[in-house]
Amino acid sequence: MSREGWINLAVLAGLLVVPLWALWADEPFTITLATRVVILALAAVGLNIALGLGGLVSLGHAVFFGIGGYAMGILAHHAQTYTSVMEWPLLIEGTKSMPVVWLVAVVASALAALVIGVLSLRTSGVYFIMITLAFGQMFFYFAISWSAYGGEDGLSIYVRNGFPGLNTLVPIQFFGLCFAILCAVLWLTARLMRSPFGLALNAARQVPVRVETVGLNPVRLKLVAFVISGAITGLAGALFADLNRFVSPTMFSWQFSGEIIILVILGGVGRLFGPVVGAAVFVVLEHWLGGLTEFWLIWLGVILLLIVLFARGGIVGMLAGRSVAHD
Repeated sequence: MSREGWINLAVLAGLLVVPLWALWADEPFTITLATRVVILALAAVGLNIALGLGGLVSLGHAVFFGIGGYAMGILAHHAQTYTSVMEWPLLIEGTKSMPVVWLVAVVASALAALVIGVLSLRTSGVYFIMITLAFGQMFFYFAISWSAYGGEDGLSIYVRNGFPGLNTLVPIQFFGLCFAILCAVLWLTARLMRSPFGLALNAARQVPVRVETVGLNPVRLKLVAFVISGAITGLAGALFADLNRFVSPTMFSWQFSGEIIILVILGGVGRLFGPVVGAAVFVVLEHWLGGLTEFWLIWLGVILLLIVLFARGGIVGMLAGRSVAHD
């Protein structure tokens, strides 16, 4: 196993050991923090497919996170108020079943990513960044004006959704569920990176002209990556909404899109476990430094600056001691 492989294994083990220790020490808040790390890592893993493999710098990925969150919020809201989401032309009722909520969140986010990707990938570079930002702002202000679901005040869900065989209100059980999903997505991402599609996508990011000469369409490759990325990020949004039992327009904000990018850069762009490390560092800094000063983001900025200048492979790349093509 390579050095980076051992680092990945250590990160995964650490992410599992911390909540188990918290369970033994009766520290439920620490379990909740670990769950937050896992969910943010899942969102960043989704972005990393578009950013790390496809080279797509999206400032609108919060759109998919928010769609996933609102998919959960709307379905759970109608389930707890015993009203239907829609009566015509189809009867759609609310639900508190996590598998159903996840399916809706993934499909809705993937469809949104398909539409946004088709329009955004007509451009490139800074224009792509700006058009994804524009889509993000459109969804943000729509959510603010959507008074049926709380508007700018957001929407509270009183009971966490259920999963067969688990009591999701127990922090360690909900963590285990989120952790299992993260592991599954990391495994799928690793397979994707090594697949012919992943190799072609990486080539399209670096030298699109050469990809065209072998009969492949670089834009189509990037669109597929963008849709997969959006679907994973939407799933993270549904889990995040369930964790907090609350959704609000801030889930669509461009600031959150920037935070996800920071997570990827901190850990390492294009690194499989880079988003996981980035999410852990971000949450730890937010918890520890945020309790000391409201200006903790200054220190995060300093760390980010040092990584960009001296460790372009991120924390994982720095620890592994070697760089990859994504750097």
